[in-house]
This record gives sequence, structure tokens and C-alpha cells, in this order.
Amino acid sequence: MFRNHLKIAWRSIKKDKLFAAIKIGGFAMGIAACLLIALFIGSEIGYDQHYSKKGQLFRVVLQGMYKGEVMKSTHFQLPFADALQNDFPEILKAGKVNSTGIFGAGKRGIRLDGASKNNLEDGFLLADQEAFEILEVELIQGNTATALVNPKSIVISESKAAKYFKGATILGETIILDNDASTPYTVTGVMKDASKNSHLSYDFLLPIEDTNASWTNQNYFTYVLVDPNTDIQQLEQKMVSIVEKYIIPAQRERGRAPDFIDVLRTMEYKLQPITDIHLYSDLKMADGLKHGDIRFVWLFAAIAGFVLLLAVINFINLSTAKSANRAKEVGLRKTIGAYKGNLVAQFMTESMVFSFISFILGVVLAWALLPSFNSIASKSIEMPWSAWWFAPIILVASVLVGALTGLYPAFYLSAFKPVNVLKGSLSIGSKSGKLRSGLVIFQFTTSVILIIATLIIYQQMDFILQKELGYDKEQVVILEGTGVLGTSAENFKEQLLQLPQIKSATITNYVPVDGGSRNGNTFRRKDEGNEGRGIPAQIWRVDYDYIETLGITVKSGRDFSKQFASDSLSSIIINANMQRELGLENAIGKEINNNGQLFTIIGVVDDFHFKSLKEDISSLSLVIGKDLGAISLKLEKGNVNEALASIASVWGSNVPSQSINYSFLDQEFSSMHDDVERMGKIFNSFALFAILVACLGLFALSAFMVEQRKKEISIRLVLGAPFKSIYQLLTLDFMKLILLSIVIAIPIGWYMMSRWLEDFAYHITISWSIFFMAGLIALIIAIVTISYQSVNAALIQPLKSLRKE
Repeated sequence: MFRNHLKIAWRSIKKDKLFAAIKIGGFAMGIAACLLIALFIGSEIGYDQHYSKKGQLFRVVLQGMYKGEVMKSTHFQLPFADALQNDFPEILKAGKVNSTGIFGAGKRGIRLDGASKNNLEDGFLLADQEAFEILEVELIQGNTATALVNPKSIVISESKAAKYFKGATILGETIILDNDASTPYTVTGVMKDASKNSHLSYDFLLPIEDTNASWTNQNYFTYVLVDPNTDIQQLEQKMVSIVEKYIIPAQRERGRAPDFIDVLRTMEYKLQPITDIHLYSDLKMADGLKHGDIRFVWLFAAIAGFVLLLAVINFINLSTAKSANRAKEVGLRKTIGAYKGNLVAQFMTESMVFSFISFILGVVLAWALLPSFNSIASKSIEMPWSAWWFAPIILVASVLVGALTGLYPAFYLSAFKPVNVLKGSLSIGSKSGKLRSGLVIFQFTTSVILIIATLIIYQQMDFILQKELGYDKEQVVILEGTGVLGTSAENFKEQLLQLPQIKSATITNYVPVDGGSRNGNTFRRKDEGNEGRGIPAQIWRVDYDYIETLGITVKSGRDFSKQFASDSLSSIIINANMQRELGLENAIGKEINNNGQLFTIIGVVDDFHFKSLKEDISSLSLVIGKDLGAISLKLEKGNVNEALASIASVWGSNVPSQSINYSFLDQEFSSMHDDVERMGKIFNSFALFAILVACLGLFALSAFMVEQRKKEISIRLVLGAPFKSIYQLLTLDFMKLILLSIVIAIPIGWYMMSRWLEDFAYHITISWSIFFMAGLIALIIAIVTISYQSVNAALIQPLKSLRKE
């Protein structure tokens, strides 16, 4: 019997190839979209799941109140980890990594001892031995217990070891960093490459050599391994004792006022599961890492579900709409004794055949589109062909989806009464007309919402790229890895300034984009002494040409100048936000206190964005100081390639051992907001998927409608009906459904995207033009889809059609 059902199913597919292609093609596209998003979601929620003791691993987060707002930090003092491990038996191990090693150091020159050529590498992480063990770094060579015990040790990844060393065993080999041959690093371990799904990305591990055991400087991430039986909430409450035991005495020793001590007592510590770091870290945590967002994960999951649901709706719509072609078959089979159960089994088999073919095509389509999807989403996802669960899940899903999608059509078709069918009195397809209309509305409502989201995301991205930033990012080249210049950096800068293509230059790694150095401090007005908490602010070490090179506007006072000897010792320039935070109406000449060091304000610059536009501009100050991590060059307008060639020539004559490495400031700024652009492209891709699936359904339904009304159309044509009236007859009902879809989609799309824009401190205002454009796009697509069938219907030969009746 089953074999017979399969034969009939195959004949049904061959009999009406257009409808079969639309049903299978629409289904396959829905399955491909769903599979791609499922792989993306699996990648996102898979972050930090590789740790064997992941349930016991936590990152410490400091939480406190500042001006009535909850603020969080992940940076702690050097002795903090040791205090945790010593004072709380529930904490089995506590380790630290230096965040400056991740973000501030930038790219570093690396070469083998004896080699003449440097290579620029990033991915350096400073860690202590405990963090090395907590993060379960797996060594291929070396001793896990001692890998980072000795200063000037270095552990490198397997891929980097293969790049730099030819021998099988490389323990004891030496590596030179930044051309500093006086302090070589000894390879003490080769580790397996860090997981791609880890919140920490590194290829080189270096021991922490900081000897400043102060309880007032906070620079380290702290990770803990806790006993599996620990009550985390109780441990968090106990950890507050760190403040009274260590931090407050240290601050009292520095002469902090009682008000400031009271502020310290409001602090508390939270333990963030290591598996939550990637998806559940809010912006105010400011840890400098690249994060995902669990809301986007669920949003993409909803999109995947909707696209698949649209494909299912198409299947149901087309199956019920084609009931005309199956009515006589059902009537005849019932007349000769077929049971309803047999007919249900027949139609369910057909549905599963459609589903199985669609799943095969959908998986192949997803595999073909995966490289493009990886490029859009900035991922390296692979199809899990070899995973034990992949084939069974696809098979079970094809059966379940086939059964669910075939359930309604099977019972609907098998319920036809043979007497009514054979008499010709069956109102074919009418019973499901309202259902089909409702499903068409759902399809196009979803499509319009996705179009609205795509338009708003692209407008926000354009707003970000075009917004006045408070500095000039155009024509600025950043030379990276310039720490290798050492004491000759100033001479190199002067040589560059001799080039006619160079307008100005500045030596510092403190640049207003991700990857630059950062240094948070606390400032107070001198007249406040040590009273109160003070304000948090960045303090950047720059040279005399920084403000000119980046085109920052001095609002009041003056820029740094070599004519004033005090500028290199005690002068400071602050931004307008810092002036407001300090409560200074006229800041010029006022003194401010930074951890006991007094600075005199000589200038106030306009606020400029040095973080993502998701965050407000915070307080920032500039002082004269040495930071050789990068050199920024402002180019004259003209031939950029010629300028780059000249810069490379000067670099080669000064640093023949290292290739030049540069980037453009405007491109670095754009990359800060890659997540917004990626989201727009993903929405755009799946909006296209949704629209294609919806249009396939609309095309098939309009073809069915024309087929069912051929007799009526022919009579109207014989009676002299013009082309216009026939076209309106066939399109007007569909246009009403599309317009209703637009009306429903607008408030939903507005609400969703308003919530999304709340993540940005600076964002566009949603205008009605966006909704008009989205509706117009959907309307045009629908008209084009329907018009093909409507025009063909209006041009049929009525006599030929009526002769068949």
C-alpha cells in the first residue's frame, strides 16, 4: 500500500510541475533560512561551553552606584585574586589576566632569536599561573603547572608554533618582542589553539610581571573556580568583606575623606558565569570585549521560525487551493470503496514526499549559501556533516514537518462527499478561502516587518558613519607596531613630516577607535581635596601634535605647546563633558587632583566620540606623555597611494627588519559598528527569503484563482469587458490583503525597532517615510507577482475556454 502511495505521489508531482516546483522551492528556501539561523544561534550560545568545569567558572564583576545609576566594572587590583583565594575556602582557585594585554598593547613585533625580520602579531594576553589553569589551557608541549611561573616565559598556540618553528620540539627556544633583544622570552609551552567560541582570543600567553601590589589601581580581569557545592549568592555576600579588609584601609592611607569611604561601602561583587560573558554582558560593564546579545539570538530564532512558517503556510495554501484538481479523484475513489483513512494516508504520504525532497534541497542550499552567510555574520560556521546528530535531526524534522503540513490538507481533501463532487455541486476551495486570506496576510505582514527593520538598520548605520564625531577621521593613516622604533620614534616622525604628502603626525596609541590604549582614572577639583568620590575619566598620554592631527576643536584655552615647559609636567586638557562633571564654569587655570598629582587645566576641547555611538561621550583628559604603540598621520588631499608608498619607503629605511602595517582611521571607526552593519545584512538576507517565499505563494494562488475563474472571465470577455476591468477583478482582492498586511505591520515594526534603537545613545528618529517606503516595496512586489497571471487571464481566447465546458 505504501509503495502505491509513493507512486501516486510521484505522479502528482509530475502532473503539475509548476505547483510542485513552487511548493518544493518555497519549502526548501524556508528550510535553508531556518538551518542557517540555527547554525548561527548554535555558534552564539556555544560560547565558552568547552570548559570541563564550566559550571564552576566565574568572572568577578564589581557593581556600585554612581550618580544614581548602577555602574559595573570587570577590572580589579593586582592582589585581589590572591585575597579571594586566601580568604574564601569556597574559591578553589582565583587567577587574573591583564586587560591591557588584550586591548592596549596593540600589535607587537615578534621574531625568533637570530632572525632579522619582525612579524606583527596580535593576540597577546598577560596571565598568571592560576588563570592559566582556570581557563583550562591545554598544552601539547610543556608543563601546565609551571608554564607561566617564571618571568620572560611565553606560551604560544599550535598554529603560531607551526608558523615560526620547523622543529617538532620547541621548548627552550627564544623569541624577541618589539626588537628588545636584551630581554628575550623563552618558550615554555605550546598550547592548543584557543576555541573560536571563547570570549577571550589569544595566541600568546605572557606572565604578569607587574610588581605594584596596590589596592587602588584596577587593571585585571579576575576569574575564579569555586567548589561545586557553593551557594553563589552567599559567597557574593561574603566577598563584600574585601572592601572593609583591604580597599578601605588602602584608601584611608591615601587620605580619602569619610564621604568617599561611605561610597566604597556601597560596592558589591557579583560572580558572572563564564558561559554568560558573551551573550549576557551589558554595555555599562565596559570590559572592552566583543559581545553578542541574547536578544538578537532570540530575534533571529523568531525570524527563522517565521520564514519556515511562511513556507509551511505556502504548502497548506497551495494544497487546499488545488483541491479542485483532486475533488473528482476523491469522489471516484470513495465511490469504489476507498476509506477516509486510506485517503488521509495517501495525502500524508504525498506531503512527506514533498517535505523530504524540500529538506534535501534546503540542506544543499544552506550549504551553498554558508560561505556568504559566514562573510555577512563574521563567523566561521561549518556544516556539521560528521556530527552524529545532524542526519537524524534532518530526517526526523522532515517527517514531522511533512506530517504537520499535510495534516490539514489531508483531512480537508478526504472529507469531500462523493455525491456532491460527482454532481458538480461542490463549492471548490471556498471553505478554505478565509484561511488562505488570513495566511496571505500573515506572510506579507512578516515580510513588511522585515523590510521596515532592514530600512531602519541601514539608516542608523548611515547616521553613524555620517555623524559629526568631534574629530576628523578622513585622510588619517594609523601606523601600527611602532613600538619597535623605541627612542628613534621622534626622528622617524620628523622624517615623515618632510614628505609633502604628510600634513601632520602624532605619536600615541591613544586613538578614538577600538584597539587603542585606554587608561581610566579618578579626578577631583583641588578645592575639594580628597572629599567625595570624584569623577571617573580617561587620561590619555599624547604628544604636542595630537589635537592638530585629529582635527579636534579647542573650545577654550589653548593646545599644548613646547614653548611652555610646564606642559610636559603638569598641564592637562579636558573635554567639555569633564568640565561639566567637575562643575567648573571657567575651567582654564583651575587645578584638578588625580590620585595625589595636581594638573593645571590649560584647555577644554569639544566633546568627541572615542567609543561606539551606543555609548554616551564620557569624561576624557589629555596629558603630554610617551606612548609608542602607534603613529597617526594626517595626509594632504591628493594621491593616497603615492603617499603610502612614500611612507613605506621611510619606514623601510628606519625599520628594515619589520614590514609596515597600517590602517585608516575612518575604516577603524566603521569597524567599531560592524555589528550594526552585519545585523542589517542578515535582516536584508532573510527579508529577501521571506519575500521570495511569500511571492511564490502569491504567484501560485493567483494562478489558481485564474484557473478557477476562467469560465467567468471568458463570459465577461464575450460580453465586452475591457482589459482594465478583468485586471482589477483578479488583483483587487489581493491588493486589499496586502494593504491590510501593511497596516498591521507598521505598528509592530515601529515598536520593535524603537526598542532596538534604545541601545544607541545617538540614533535616528523613525520617520513615516520609512513605513511608506516599506509598504510601497511590498505593494510593488505583490503587484508584479500577481500581474503576470492577471494579464495572461485578460488576454485568453474566451471561445477556446468555453468550448471545454
